[in-house]
Amino acid sequence: MFKYNCLNPIADIGLELFTNDYEKTNNFQEAEAILVRSGNMHDLKFHKGLYAIARAGAGVNNIPIDKCSNDGIVVFNTPGANANAVKELVISGLLLASRDIIGGVQWVNSEKENDDITELTEKIKKQFAGNEIAGKKLGIIGLGAIGVLVANAATYLDMKVYGYDPYMSVDAAWNLYKGITHIKDIKDIFQNCDYISIHAPLLESTKFMINKESLSMMKDGVVILNYARDLLVNEKDLAEALKSGKVKKYLSDFPNPDIVNAPNVIITPHLGASTNESEDNCAKMAVKEIRDFLENGNIKNSVNFPQCDMGKCISKSRVSIAHKNVKNMISQFTKVFGSNDININNMINKSLNDYAYSMFDLDGEVSQEILDEIKNIDGILKVRKIK
Repeated sequence: MFKYNCLNPIADIGLELFTNDYEKTNNFQEAEAILVRSGNMHDLKFHKGLYAIARAGAGVNNIPIDKCSNDGIVVFNTPGANANAVKELVISGLLLASRDIIGGVQWVNSEKENDDITELTEKIKKQFAGNEIAGKKLGIIGLGAIGVLVANAATYLDMKVYGYDPYMSVDAAWNLYKGITHIKDIKDIFQNCDYISIHAPLLESTKFMINKESLSMMKDGVVILNYARDLLVNEKDLAEALKSGKVKKYLSDFPNPDIVNAPNVIITPHLGASTNESEDNCAKMAVKEIRDFLENGNIKNSVNFPQCDMGKCISKSRVSIAHKNVKNMISQFTKVFGSNDININNMINKSLNDYAYSMFDLDGEVSQEILDEIKNIDGILKVRKIK
């Protein structure tokens, strides 16, 4: 019996995928797996029996990744599950930035008791005039699941789309429409685009990528859209650019004191993935990842350990080992199995930066003594008997 805990409410359509072999617990300290949405986990203490955390969403900045990695806890996310929801919000942002739709609606609401509203409308509507986005240049920074969808959708709106991503995956490249120009230098995005939409992950290398220096390269009257992470933008620098008119509009999904009082901003309250469909998709993907890991040891969509898939175990036993990515680890594992007269049927070893993951399908029964022997090897983070 596996125990799981939901740190935030998770859609029932996902939790229903758990079988009778799973039990939901309200006790965080006895769960083998945690499902979380936006709950802050940085101050939580993790017990030794916690093996996995699944984030029902793409970003994992609410999870202490380094701490989890050092404890051998595999952290999953659900890339692409909420991509369409965010794409639709970004497209709406493009239109809201170009036409003063919000101002027009506010005017109508302020005059709704006025019997002369029809006549006033014809006189006032020029105040809310804007421009069309067709023919304008849109720069996409980050061509992951969301960035590709935004780029493709914008081409159907007759925008000239330029994409920048030095780490674009093969799948993303295949899904990107041919009419989109792939840019190799991000400065070309800054210097030439009328609209810039950010879809990069939050890393040390991307933090505050929109700052005083990059803003100075941009065209006067540029529109910036940030539906990825607030810390990708130095919003104090941006507020100055908004006041001076360098930036025409800033659209973001992350309200905070540095930006909500700046002029010409349209800020939504973190609505990017807030659709019923998105929450359902994230929940289902997160549960499937947890189940495949706990039942088979397989890792898919982890942010801190490598992808590993050996399917279902058809041998007598399977052991998974999370460990440091250092030399001579495999030889030490095989020595333990060999000295206990256990033959290895199949194995896999993958690494990701400082961490690695190995699985062994074995002919013989694996005792607790054998597991303890492996645990005592220097560099071992977690050992688990799958079968």
